[in-house]
Amino acid sequence: MLIYKIFRADEWAELQAAGVTNGAPVDVADGFVHFSTAEQVAETAAKHFAGQDGLILLALDPQTLGPTLKWETSRGGALFPHLYRPLRMADIRWHKPLPLVDGAHRFPEGMA
Repeated sequence: MLIYKIFRADEWAELQAAGVTNGAPVDVADGFVHFSTAEQVAETAAKHFAGQDGLILLALDPQTLGPTLKWETSRGGALFPHLYRPLRMADIRWHKPLPLVDGAHRFPEGMA
């Protein structure tokens, strides 16, 4: 099982340049990096990134994140993964573009 993070192009560029990030502005404000499961990520994209193109989808293996990854109740009472440390490039298993096609984000085949 993988977990997913959606970044805007500038947030992705910052992570690539620095090798580490505290996340998007919402992550910094909340004190942890927000992630979604495969079942949750499309709704996350629709709710928080509606109409935005040029996004990057990051995939991570939650088993490699250790005890700083917590599963906490969030939207609709579902458990969401939250990382309580900076996100590192080394944490990322893969990244792919998340294009906007006809008003909806197109996710990579086989992941959601």
